[in-house]
This record gives sequence, C-alpha cells and structure tokens, in this order.
Amino acid sequence: MRITRKSIRKLAKMEQKMKSKTINTALLGSVSTAALIAISVNAYGVDEPTIEFLDVERIQVIGERTDRSKVPGSATRLSQEDLDTFKYQDILRTLRMVPGVNIQEEDGYGLRPNIGLRGSGVERSSKITLMEDGVLIAPAPYAAPAAYYFPTAVRMQAVEVRKGSAAVKFGPRSVGGAVNLVSRSIPKEFGGFADLRVGSDDLFVTHSVIGGSGKNIGGVVEFFRSNNDGFKELPGGGDTGFDVKDYLAKFRVKTDEDVAIPQSIEIKFSRTNGFSNETYLGLTDTDFATNPNMRYAASALDNIDTKHDQIQLTHQARIGNVELVTTAYRNTFERDWFKLHDLKNTTDACGSSSGAFVLANPDICATELSWLRGEADSAEGAIRIRHNARTYEAKGIQSLVAVPFSTEGAEHDLEFSIRYHEDNEDRLQFNERYSMVDGALVFSSADNLGAAGNRLVEAKAWAFFAQDTITVGGWTFVPGVRFEAIQLNRMDWTDDADRLTEGKGKPEVKVNAFVPGIGVSYRYSDNLTITGGLFKGFNPPGAGNPEAKEESSLNVEAGLIYDRNGFYAEGILFYSDYNNILGDCTAASGQPGQCDIGDQFNGGAARVYGLELLGGYNVDLRGSWTMPLSFNYTYTDSEFSTSFSDSFWGEVTQGDHFPYLARHQLTMAAGLASENLSTTIQANYVSSTRTQPGVGEIFNAEKVGGRVVVDISANYQLSDDIGLFLSVDNLFDKTYAVSRRPMGLLPGKPRTVTGGVKYSF
Repeated sequence: MRITRKSIRKLAKMEQKMKSKTINTALLGSVSTAALIAISVNAYGVDEPTIEFLDVERIQVIGERTDRSKVPGSATRLSQEDLDTFKYQDILRTLRMVPGVNIQEEDGYGLRPNIGLRGSGVERSSKITLMEDGVLIAPAPYAAPAAYYFPTAVRMQAVEVRKGSAAVKFGPRSVGGAVNLVSRSIPKEFGGFADLRVGSDDLFVTHSVIGGSGKNIGGVVEFFRSNNDGFKELPGGGDTGFDVKDYLAKFRVKTDEDVAIPQSIEIKFSRTNGFSNETYLGLTDTDFATNPNMRYAASALDNIDTKHDQIQLTHQARIGNVELVTTAYRNTFERDWFKLHDLKNTTDACGSSSGAFVLANPDICATELSWLRGEADSAEGAIRIRHNARTYEAKGIQSLVAVPFSTEGAEHDLEFSIRYHEDNEDRLQFNERYSMVDGALVFSSADNLGAAGNRLVEAKAWAFFAQDTITVGGWTFVPGVRFEAIQLNRMDWTDDADRLTEGKGKPEVKVNAFVPGIGVSYRYSDNLTITGGLFKGFNPPGAGNPEAKEESSLNVEAGLIYDRNGFYAEGILFYSDYNNILGDCTAASGQPGQCDIGDQFNGGAARVYGLELLGGYNVDLRGSWTMPLSFNYTYTDSEFSTSFSDSFWGEVTQGDHFPYLARHQLTMAAGLASENLSTTIQANYVSSTRTQPGVGEIFNAEKVGGRVVVDISANYQLSDDIGLFLSVDNLFDKTYAVSRRPMGLLPGKPRTVTGGVKYSF
C-alpha cells in the first residue's frame, strides 16, 4: 500500500467522522477488492449504490473506493497525487514505491521495463498480468508475453499493483500478480492543463489535456511528447536518446442516471510512436570503471522504431443492483529493433560469436573487443546487426457481471466474468553485415528477408472467473476460481519471405487450467486488521518448446494492517512453492545463440519466500507545515529444489538462488509540506544480485553490485492556475551498474535535473 502525502494529513479528522467505517486514506487514491461498488459506497455511509460513468472500477485491479479491512492480501494504488510528487517518466522509478516488486533496470529510462512480483521473474515483464484499464496490454499476452511495449507512465492517473489471492481474478498470469495502469478518466467538469518541462541531456517534454462532461456526453483528449539526446556517449558523438509521442482520446455517451436502466458507452483511442537509439551492447568491467556511460562504436547504428495503436469500446449498465461491464478491444504493435546481434569470422582464440562472451572474456577475445570498440578494423562483414522486426495483434471481448446481495448475517458481492481473446506475434527478420573501418561501421551485405526469423505464433484463449466477496461482521472472505482454456500454434518458414511454401509447424499446445484461491481478512479492531490467503499460481507455457509445461505454484500469504491517527503500517509474509518454474528465452535475457528466442524451459521445483513491510506517518510541525514520512521494505529469498541443466538457466544445483533477484530492497521518503510548497527526498536501496544461479559468495564476474540512489523533488503552487516543479534524479550522481545482460555491464542513469511549469484551467 502506498502512503499518500496530502491524504495522510486528513486521516485523523476523517477517522473521527468515520469511526468504525474508517476509509484508509493513508493510501493514495485508496484500495479495494476490484472496487466493489455496493460495499465501498456503504463504507461511506451511503445506503444505496449509485453508478458513476467516470471510471470502470469493476475491471480495475483495486479502484478508488475502498475499505482496506475488506481487501485480503497485498494491494497498492498510487494515485495522481503520488505520481505527481516526482512526475517520473520511468515506471521502474515509480514502482520503487511499492513493496514486493522486483525490477531490473536496463536503459535508464524504463522504456521497456523488466518487472516481476514476489520473485516471479523480471524478463520483459512476461511473468505478470499487465493491463491498461483492466485490459491485457502486452503486445501478445498469450503467444509472446514479453512486453517490448509498455504504456507511457506519464499519462496515467493511477498505477495499481495486486499481489496475492485476489490476483486470481486477473489472469492469465497469477503466480506473482497483476499491474494495472489507469489512464486518464473523462473529467466531470470542463478543464485541463498544459505542462512544459526541460532538463538534462536536452530533455524537452510537453503534456496537455483538455476535457469535460455534460449531462449525457463527455470526452477528454491528451497529448504527450518527450525527447532527449540520451546520457550515453558514442565515440564519434551522436544521439543516444529517445523521442516518444503519445495521443489519447476518450468519448462517452450515457443515459440520464434516473432512468430504469442507466447505461453508458465509452470509446477510447490511443497511439504511441516511439524511437530510441538504444542498444543491448554494454561494457567490460574495465571500460565500465573508466567511463560507465560510454558506448562502443559497434552500437552506433542501434535503434528501435515502434508504433502502438489501441481501441476499446466499453459498455456499462446497471439493472437494479446488478452491474454489467463489457469491453471489446484491439491492440496492434509494430517494432523494428535494429541492433547488434553477434560477430562473425571471429578468431580461433575467442571461438565465440556472442557479444556477451566477448565482453566477459576480454583477454582471449581481445581482437573481437577491439572491433566492438572501433579501435581496429574488423574482418569483412564481421559485425552482424539484426532487424528484429515484429508485428503483434491482440483483440478480444470481456464481460463482467456483478451481483451484490444479502443473506442472513452476510453481505455478498458476486462477480462472474468471461473473456475471449486472440493474439499473435509475426516476425520477419533479417541481418545486415557491417565491417568496422577506421572506427566507423561500413555496410558490407544483407541477408535474405526472413533468414533471421520468419515465424507466426498464434493464440486463442477463453477465460472465466467467479468470485464472491462475503462480509460477515468483521470477517471478509473472498473465494474465487479462474479457468483458462488456451490454444497455441507456431509456424516457421525458412528463407521464404512471401510464405508461399508450406511452413514447418510446431506441435499444437493446449492448456486447460483451473486456478482457485481464497483470501481472508478480519477486522480485529478499529485499527488492526489480520489478512491472509491461499491460492494457486499459474503461468501458461509458450508455443516454442512443446516440452515446456505450465508454470504452477502453491502460494500462501499472511499479514497485519494497522492504522491510527495518521500512522499506517502493514506487514505481509509470502511463500510460493513451485512445482514447475519456467524460464523464457529472450534476447533481453542474454541468451541469443544458446536457445531459440521465444522458447521456454522447465526449471522444476523451486520456492520463493519473503516479507513486505510498509509504513508512514505525518508529523505536524509549527504553523501549517507538516513532515510526511514513509518507507517500504521487501525481503525476498529463493532456491531451486532440483538440479538440472538447460540452455536458459544453465547449470543449476539444488539449493541455488535465482538470478536477478535482490534479497533486500528499501525505499524511504521524507518531505516538508505547506499549503503551497512541498518537497520530498527519497532514497532507494537495492542489494547485490547474482547473474547466474548459485549460492554463497557472488563472484564479481557474476555480480551486479548493490546501490543507494537518492531522488529529490519540489512542487510550488505559484497561484491557483500555475504550478512550478523541480526534480533531481540520482542527486549524488551515483555510478552503478544495473545488469550484465544481454551483453556486458549496463549503467544506471546519472544525475538528471528536470524543471517545469504547469498551467491548469
């Protein structure tokens, strides 16, 4: 749960008014079990539920309305107020505010995040259920779940993270949980804002919104653009930054609210165009120590060009107390990531074409390293750069029916849902070969279109769930069950760009899975709640390796929640017992050449366990000044329960710990706030991680060191209409590595200063 800064100052007053019906406003925006409207409005003292056609709370992970005592397990909602504190463009920096989230930085900007929950694995966020407005948003959530597209964090008005038993509702991936990004809602009244920011590395950001509602119609339009030159340095100079444009439009028509069956229809359009001069090629340890922000000459042409289009049509209706929400959606994504793939014509001494191998063995691969650096001319066509070109489509329709009702001594909120979904990944890739001549890349030749990947992966899936929230006195029980019926097909062609010949198909993969769970919470007193849950974790396999079985686990959690007079604390223990853990072969995981990209591998039995803590308190100072304090801490440990060997995990011995899983994470924040001015300083600590499965001391060649990174921000409201903003990320300019994959050491972002002005109307 996230402690808010302004909301927390109001908690003591609200607690006196609400008494036993206290709403936990220590959470920004608040938390609920999927925004159960009939329950949550009663928590505000309203006898009859009313429907507001502003946010589709039923399909959100948490929702704005809440009674935290009725939310089993771990749930966090970061509201607009929290997001505005630092105005992060990087979702990974935003998620530092949430316990139980595992992240691996990569490019310093969070353009293609690596997110895991409770040790689920971070590779391209492929082990979590990722949504925008309750709709699956990964480019191909079933066929190819690696999220090379991620929604633009700045245009979101809330970020929701759900871990634990109630995450069964949000599939297909329930081992770790769900992340839902809530886009801007249509405002009740006419208004908007224009936001302008500038910063380090020629950062220039424009962000504007305008919208409003009448009696029966409403709409909102949003535009965001951010571009910079990047903080990394190429030998001959050049742009290493990015340019992102994001457009959103929503329009809604609704009936009068006093009609027999109130209804609304809302349509949402969005487009995101992105271009970034980003690479997978990192540095050797020696070069990183000399200049962590340098880039080798062999990466000078690396860039990714993307386009994402989204359309959603949502219908809401209420018949008596029964609610119905139906959404039809279609997402398309195109990308061409032109980046260094490997080397050819390498020396016998090196004996490998892998860039990762070259950087890890600079002595025996000294010749190849000199090619990458641009210090020596290479063999003809030795540097192979791949057009990693793929298109994705995901479409479907989902419907949810909610039936609140009462039985003797109990209140129920029963939900049923059905979703039909189709998605596909279509890759048609080829390589270009270059020579390094006088420190620059010179074109040599190009392979045939499709020679580096000519594949179509398709998925069809039916998903059903039923869940009841049962309130009996101080007890809340949330039993639920999910069923997934998945069909996966893959077809490969060889050097046949037009696909005129018969392709080579992989065996069809079919999965039928029941995913049950139950969450329980007990309001022991006005201030103390006991919570816990038991549920099955499930991740479907991919279509690449027919021997890969579904990932499944038994998950348990238990904890305490305490709030009183503005002080809030929460502690939750969790344990996941895997009977089969999957590894995903992606270029981002640093395995190209060792496994077929897209394949999955069984990792056998394993376990993950840990502790999530968070707390916050608002200290009243003299006059109108206050000091909001907050922290969150996550302890995570893991081990494989079997020994095995494969081309993804490598050599694993029973008892080995997972790679890229920090044991300790801690974020602490302190601020000063008055009516018009607020400042916040935030420190984030991440302990060392290992890059290969292992136990005991981490050898330096397999280690990403721990670090403490401090950010600071200030917001000043100059007038009712004009606000000023200043932030410094990495205040002390800490030099640190974030990864050794895909190829060599990659740096975290250095000190970055951003300032801006926002005009609201």
